[in-house]
Amino acid sequence: MNSPACVQTGTPPVESSVNMKKVAIASVIGTTVEWYDLFVFATASALVFNKIFFPAFDALIGTLLAFGTFASAYGARIVGAALFGHFGDKLGRKSMLLISLLTMGAATFAIGLLPDYASIGIWAPILLLTLRIIQGLALGGEWGGAVLMAVEHAPANQRGLYGSWVQIGVPAGTMIANLAFLAIAWWLSPEELLAWGWRIPFLASALLIAVGLYIRLNISETPAFNQAKAAEPQVKLPLAEICRKYWKQVLLGGVATMSTGASFNIIVAFGLTYGTQTLGFSRSIMLSVVLASCALCIVLLPVFGALSDRYGRKPIIIAGIVGEALVAFPMFWLMDTRELPLVFLGYGLLMTAFAANYGPIATFLAELFGTRVRYSGLSVAYMLSGLLGSAATPIITTALLAMTGKGSSVAWYMIGSAVISLIALLMLTETFKRDLSSASTSAH
Repeated sequence: MNSPACVQTGTPPVESSVNMKKVAIASVIGTTVEWYDLFVFATASALVFNKIFFPAFDALIGTLLAFGTFASAYGARIVGAALFGHFGDKLGRKSMLLISLLTMGAATFAIGLLPDYASIGIWAPILLLTLRIIQGLALGGEWGGAVLMAVEHAPANQRGLYGSWVQIGVPAGTMIANLAFLAIAWWLSPEELLAWGWRIPFLASALLIAVGLYIRLNISETPAFNQAKAAEPQVKLPLAEICRKYWKQVLLGGVATMSTGASFNIIVAFGLTYGTQTLGFSRSIMLSVVLASCALCIVLLPVFGALSDRYGRKPIIIAGIVGEALVAFPMFWLMDTRELPLVFLGYGLLMTAFAANYGPIATFLAELFGTRVRYSGLSVAYMLSGLLGSAATPIITTALLAMTGKGSSVAWYMIGSAVISLIALLMLTETFKRDLSSASTSAH
């Protein structure tokens, strides 16, 4: 596991430790900002966008259109993964991370300035959709680059740990986005929220972007990329190379990661709806449950990332996937008691399983690809998983609940996602002992 080729040389231990702290902080803050921008849109879609940008339609159609605009980013994310991955493999990881952060920040800030439907008519939702697509493009390039900045800088025996820090951005971004709207809703009247208050969380992202840029400007390009650039010619078309040599890793990696998107969306989206509309809890109580589970996830992700450095990526990820399947029914049984402590317990069990799955998966995907196409391969595989898991889950789970009226139907969906992901994962080789400068690409 501690292959000399994997460990950075020529850097004093103290300096290396300081540099890795910078990289870890940059990874957490940068991805938190990006996911905040993404999730603040989701929150606004549920609360206000149907009234502001789609008022010509009835409430249900307006809400569906708002969520349709939200879902449009998932297709854009795959395009962004290919686009940013291409230049990230040719020009470097750092430059693409800076561009993706600025792009996401500009789009989010611009949403906060958009005129509403009453002011410019149909152009309001068209502009909203355009900016949402730009957000998706930026996120498609952000995540893979952030993972590589952490994993390619890290010592060989700590790649899982540092890769897991990138994953903290998802629960942290979710928490901050929800807290921002909770604060605005508490401070303002419903009329003020609709009139102008909803803009504040979007405009406030400018401050987060500034912090993220400052930190990222002070970290260096990854050693693995510099070594590959100096040692051999670059691939002219990384995406074509992936389609030719790495298509199995992309497809299997995307499917293997699918259950993470399904589980997390059930926790933060479907569970919120189920708890309020079916079980009768107030929205504030269910949001508290979601926020508490996200806080638990932030703590657990580095733990499981570190465990993957000791025992391997696949055993920890397999434990997480199996855990998701095993707690699917118990989570809904606990929620159906309508006892708040048991609801917290159900959420905590599923979030623990999710963290075991999600913590090591970033490093695992990165280690599947060679350095010259790693940005492209990693990004496309992960964004494919988002399309299969995250994008489809809200629609499928809502339809299942509407047809059956029972949470058990959603539990079966979660089990099905876990089984499919587990099969794909078992078809991939273990990666944690690989030398990132010459990673093997075999897949069973």
